[in-house]
Formats: sequence, C-alpha cells, structure tokens
Amino acid sequence: MRQRTTIRDHEAESAIFARRAMVAIVIVVAVFVLLASNMFHLQVSEHNELQTRSNDNRIKLVPLAPNRGLIYDRNGVLLAENKPIYSIDVTPEEVNDLNATLSQLQSLLGFSDDVLQQFEQNLKSQRRFNNVPLLDNVSETDLAIFAAHQHKFPGVSLEARLIRSYPYADLLTHAVGYVAKINQQDVNRLKEQGELANYAASRTIGKLGIEKYYEKQLHGTVGFQSVEVNNRGRAVRTLSTEAPEPGIDVILELDIELQKKAVELLGENRGSIVLMDNETGGILAMASTPSYNPNWFVNGISVKQYRSLLTSKNSPLLNRATQGAYPPASTVKPQIALLGLEDGTITKDTRIWDPGWFEIKGVDRRYRDWLAWGHGWVDVTTAITESCDTFYYDMSLKLGIDKMSDFMTKFGFGEITGLDIHEEVPALMPSRGWKRARFGQPWYAGETLSVGIGQSYWTATPMQLAVATAIVANEGEYVIPRLLRGTIDEGQVSEALITHNKPIELNNASNWTVIKNAMKMVNMDDTGTARSAFKDAEYSSAGKTGTAQVRSLGEDEEYNAEDIAERYRDNAMYVGYAPATDPKVTIVVAIENSLGGGGSVAAPVARRMLDEWHSRYMINDNDQANHNADN
Repeated sequence: MRQRTTIRDHEAESAIFARRAMVAIVIVVAVFVLLASNMFHLQVSEHNELQTRSNDNRIKLVPLAPNRGLIYDRNGVLLAENKPIYSIDVTPEEVNDLNATLSQLQSLLGFSDDVLQQFEQNLKSQRRFNNVPLLDNVSETDLAIFAAHQHKFPGVSLEARLIRSYPYADLLTHAVGYVAKINQQDVNRLKEQGELANYAASRTIGKLGIEKYYEKQLHGTVGFQSVEVNNRGRAVRTLSTEAPEPGIDVILELDIELQKKAVELLGENRGSIVLMDNETGGILAMASTPSYNPNWFVNGISVKQYRSLLTSKNSPLLNRATQGAYPPASTVKPQIALLGLEDGTITKDTRIWDPGWFEIKGVDRRYRDWLAWGHGWVDVTTAITESCDTFYYDMSLKLGIDKMSDFMTKFGFGEITGLDIHEEVPALMPSRGWKRARFGQPWYAGETLSVGIGQSYWTATPMQLAVATAIVANEGEYVIPRLLRGTIDEGQVSEALITHNKPIELNNASNWTVIKNAMKMVNMDDTGTARSAFKDAEYSSAGKTGTAQVRSLGEDEEYNAEDIAERYRDNAMYVGYAPATDPKVTIVVAIENSLGGGGSVAAPVARRMLDEWHSRYMINDNDQANHNADN
C-alpha cells in the first residue's frame, strides 16, 4: 500500500525561520554592542593606563652607577681612587653550551673552581640576557690571552668599569676604610633607610672608616637610561639618558707623610700613634699596627685571607687608636693632679715624704712606687715630672673614687670622642656605681689607689688620651677630633666645621699653669722621665710618660720583662704636645707589651714623630730658643 505524501506548511516554517533569524540578529547585535563597548573601554576609558602598561613592556629603565667620590689628604694627595679595570662577562642567552664554554675558559685562563661557584650564584639572580661577571680585574696577561681567543667564545665579552683602589694599601686602612660588595645585611639596612633604589646599579658600599661614615656623600646619585626592548626583553635602542651624579670628593686632615712616619716608627710592634691639631681637632696621623690591605675586600676577599685576619693573634682588624682600650697608667696624672688642686686636697706647695711605698691605715699591704727607694720629699710638680706614684696614692685616697670618676668624665673618659668613624669604643671610667652594677660588690680603698695611677679597671683609647691631653694644652677648651677637613662638590670646596664640647672651667685658672709647667719639665728638665728622649730638640714640648701594667704583680713580686711572657709585658705609653707654651699639636703613643717603659720606648717614638711634624710645618718656637740660650 502506498504512503500518502504530507503537504508542507510553508507558513509555519516561515514563522519559525523568522523567529530564529530574529534571535540570531539579536545575538549578533548584542555581540557587536559588547565588542564596541569593550573597544570603547580599552581605547577611551582605560587608554592612559593601558598605554602606560604597554610602555612598561616596551620601555625599560636601566640604572647607571655613579662614580664614587675621591678621598684626598690635606695636601691633595689621592688616598682612595677609582681605577679602570676589565672584567670578563658572560651573556647566558648568547651561549649555546654554557657548561662547555665555562670549562674551556677555565682551561684557557686557569681560574679556580671558586670562581665558577661564584658565577653560578650570580647567575641565579640575573636574567639570561644580562651580562653576568665571571672574572673581575683581569690581569694584562689574561686580558691578552682572552682577546686573542675571544672569537671562539660567542656570548663572552670584555667589559670596562671602575673599581675602588687604595694606593697606600695598609697604611690607612683603619682611617680611610674600604668598600666591599653589597650583601644582604646591607640591602636590608638600605631598605629601612629608603636608600635601596639609589644602589640599583652599585656593586659595592662603604664598610669601614671614612668610606662607611661618609657613604651617603661619597656614593652619589644613581642615573637611568631609558631603552626600548623587544618581546624577549633585550634592548634594541636607547631612548634617553639621565646621567648619574658622581659622589662628592672628600679631603681629610691626614698628612700622608706623617702617616708614613707613624707606621714606620711603630714597625713590627702592636700599637698606635695619634697626632692631633689642637686648634681644629684635625687628625694629622692615626696609625694602628698591624694593619691589612683594604684592596683585598674590594672585589671580595677569599675565605683563606679573611680567616687569617680573624684568627691572627695580633688582631690586625682592631683599630687600636679608637678601639684599643688600655690602662692609661701615669699619662693621666696631670688631670688627676688638676682635680687635687681644684678640690683643695693639695696646693702647688703641698709636699709628702715618699719612702718608695704607701700604706692605708688598717690595711696590711704596702703599695709600691715604681722607684723602690722612693723620691724623698715630693710636691705636685715633682710628682708629675718624676711620675711619683706615692704622691698619687696619698692624693687619690683623700679625693675618693667618686670625685675622680666625675672629674675624669669631663675630659671624655668613658665616652666615645665623636671622631667621624664608626669604629670607636668608650673604654671604661670606673665608678662606685659601675662596680656595684657589674660585680655586685662594694668599692674598696685599694682600688681607689690603683685608679689614682691610671690602673685597676680604668681603660682608655689613644684617641681619648689625645683629647684629654689637648684639653690640658688648650687650658680647658674641648675640641672634638675629626678626620674630615672639607669636601669638593662641583669644584666648590667647603671646609668642615670645627666642633666643641663644653669647656672645662676651673675655679682657679692658674692651676692650668701649674700642670702645664710640670708637663714641660717632664720633657725639658734634667729630672724629667722623658728628658733623654727630647734632649736637644729644635722645639719645646711637654708631656707625660706612662708604663701600664697588663697583669698585677704580687706584693713582693719583682717585674722583669725578660722573664715574663711577651703578652704579659707592660705597655709603653706617652702623651704630650708641642710647642710647650703655644701648643699646636698633641701626640699619643701606645706600644703594647714592650721591653721598656714609657720613657725609654714610647717617648723616643713621640720625639721622632714630632721631629717629622716640625720639619714639615716649621713652627717658630721662641720658647725653645730661650731654653737653649739658658743652658
């Protein structure tokens, strides 16, 4: 049976088509509206932001390191410079086989595995299209060898840059300091100070001495280069450059010739010499021996070298001028005598009998004078001139520790001097309260006697002794020491300010004269403890010798340097100034564990140092001329 053919309903189909077409049109229109809206949003509403983001992907700011400021001595001699060097850098993206290339370079140039390890560490923090340093400060020999084979090493290049260099090596390390590579601790500190962006292109930062203290001035301001980069981040052209601002040049008070002399005089000894201008507080020489070469740190010191510095029994890392805390011994007797005069405990005519020892009533012990048979009748002038301990035992017991501690603090003992380096300690000015807090014990009368001759717990740095001696020379004027003489910024020289602390004012100003006259006799009188050292000098001078005990002796024990281990020998000390009547400079000499005392070891060193100063600055000294005429 045949199936009947159904007649199609064209109207229904037409209605369905119309509805579908309308839905399609609505969808298409909606899509176009959405696209148009999005285009409006991107090209109009968000135009500025998206253009900026596009430029950020296309344009990069490359930081440019500033040239570090130079450091000069007072006569214009360059102490720290920027030396051009060549380095061998690797651009990993341009090297087909990095490991093979590094191996071939090692065979060619003979560098150690440590260099490769450091390169791998540097590589982790760099993008593959950036130059990564492999060898710094390439020698002329290696430079020539690599230049001849450079065509074999695509992606490896020679780069020129500036590094810090110290032409006088270990002569000035503790004063000038050094720069070294920026570490994580530096990064954290720079972040806290808001300075990190200024070091975007810098590899080194000041770590010690003047380099650290004046880091902000010496470093300069970072510059930027605007470059266009491709989709892989590589620069294709330079758009603009903002040049970096170089650091400010610094002029120091140091005289390199005086510094050389100081180091020469100290020789192989452990010790320090400080020479200070009395009027300005300028440090003309500040030597600490032994020292070390600061150039080791510029490109990264080896583990072996640094370990040798840390473990050396001679402690070369210690700046003995500002961190060496020594018992001041008899070098502080002028200040103690000044307290006795001011307090009324003694007068300039007060005399005591010195049999060579002193006893405290009720104490079964004798405190010995350095001269076993004593000095006989002694007044304050004789006590300073001949360094009589017994006179000071008697006077200090009457004064008491409280008065001594308070008065010595006025001279800067127990406090940092304010010298413009960070490496300084306050040492220790003991007091009754300090001992109670430190040991939980009372203060004893015998300790007062020891403090009265600059021993016991009392310690001072050579820089503190220089300040305290200069205060006496200046009759109370307290000038704060400084290394900075001035700066040079864009050719303009600016002098550093002379700063003062509160002056020491006496009830009787003539007491200064009593003390200064006695210090003059130390050097120029026949009985003075430094007379032999300063005999026939072309200038007048005043001073005070000191011999500081490193360990205490028993009541009946005799000191013999030859029989004592070197580390337990006395320290030889000397403080003084010249000329005697118009003091221009103050000098301090401290020599550790010497075979002689202050008069036989330290004073001759001071004499030769002052001879050098006098020959360079030719101070007219009428006082010495009159003295020579009298003799």
